[in-house]
Amino acid sequence: MTDLYATARQMLADLNAKRISARELLDAHAARNDALVKSINAVTVTDLDRAKKDAAAIDDARAKGAKLGALAGLPMTIKDGFDVEAMPATAGFPPFADRPKNCADAELVSRTRAAGAVIWGKTNVPLMLSDWQSYNAIYGTTNNPYDVTRVPGGSSGGAAAALATGITPLEIGSDIGGSLRTPANFCGVTSLKPTWGKLPMRGHVPPPPGFEAEVDLGVGGPMARNVDDLKLLWNVLNKSQETPRRDIKGARVAVWDEDPMLPLSRDVKDGVARAAGALAKQGAKVETIKAPVDTRELMVNYIWLLNSIIGAGFPESVLNEMAKSRESDLKAFAASRDPWSAELSRLAVNAQASEVLAAQRARQALKDQIATFFKSYDAIVMPITPITAFKHDHSEPFQLRRIDVDGVSEGYGKMLGWISLATALHLPALAVQAGRSPSNMPTGVQIVGPANGEDRLFDFAAAVEEGVGGFKAPSGL
Repeated sequence: MTDLYATARQMLADLNAKRISARELLDAHAARNDALVKSINAVTVTDLDRAKKDAAAIDDARAKGAKLGALAGLPMTIKDGFDVEAMPATAGFPPFADRPKNCADAELVSRTRAAGAVIWGKTNVPLMLSDWQSYNAIYGTTNNPYDVTRVPGGSSGGAAAALATGITPLEIGSDIGGSLRTPANFCGVTSLKPTWGKLPMRGHVPPPPGFEAEVDLGVGGPMARNVDDLKLLWNVLNKSQETPRRDIKGARVAVWDEDPMLPLSRDVKDGVARAAGALAKQGAKVETIKAPVDTRELMVNYIWLLNSIIGAGFPESVLNEMAKSRESDLKAFAASRDPWSAELSRLAVNAQASEVLAAQRARQALKDQIATFFKSYDAIVMPITPITAFKHDHSEPFQLRRIDVDGVSEGYGKMLGWISLATALHLPALAVQAGRSPSNMPTGVQIVGPANGEDRLFDFAAAVEEGVGGFKAPSGL
């Protein structure tokens, strides 16, 4: 019987040894999805006819001894923010549900297909990829595999849930507000948010189909159940040679897990401590720090940048439809009961009235500060979200939702806090598991490094994974 929780590398070894065929492996993953569609609802659409032909072609090529790509015969699903041939991205937005099927693969999808991956389905997202939950009017709600009353994260929530349930061994997600890291955190898997601009985003929605310019902050990246598989997909997406794992002994690691502006639950802080302990045990020099840059300045700049790119490239008619779909805006955010969120929104609105150049200069000053910081440290270990996966909440307006942080009601916008450093300053961040909470929910951390420092992050993440235990499959599914 096929082990759907085997690593991607083990599945590839089995394929190469002809212990299983690509067609058999595809069928097993599709059947797993069929069994979980009602309880988890991770996959939105499939193209199994095409996938079966692709798998058969790979099996035939392998039988003939042909040279094959790094992912040859491995079945994969793709987040529904990327175009896939015959499965155009909807981004959970009803007006995009009837897009013509004759779209081209997004560039990152094309790279995985060129490496031999058998792409057979798309995974669920929130409306316009703009929530830390994954539900929309087209495909409904995706549930967390560890507790179906809770969210899987967003916007790559369907992707993370599919990984955690053995529906796919690898995935491609995207991130502009924690959308790779939060789902990995909530669903017990791993992800990499690369340095901004490192990977091409052609074929990603949003921005709208056909809008080819790179959008500030937004990145695509790999997702997997473990660090070694994450590295495998990263090298395919980045068209790079795999680097051997390096020792972390003597590496300088900062731990940032406390800030007056950023709430944090005990469960998450305990996870950070476990990750830091695992690094220290392998010889890293671990030191607790205060914020590496001014948190208030960082958040103001980040929220301004987010607001400035919302709706980029969309015609007025689509923007109006988006407004109808979610009737909330900065005014609602500023009117919330959360003074922190209100102040940031007010400042962001004021910043929008200033020249764009001023905001870019302010961000560059922060980037210069963090570059100086990384002359003294190799990485930062820090939380991803204030809490573990929370209960489903589809109430509107969006900005008036609340999260419970150890009995304290906090504004929904504070989900942006801990992920802002890497996103606003274009840094790479690798999400890895750091054990479970007392309620048995996955608890992850992010390891942030200097710009273009992705390869070293894998070394730190592997040490955390070894020390804390890594992925553990949900029970009862």
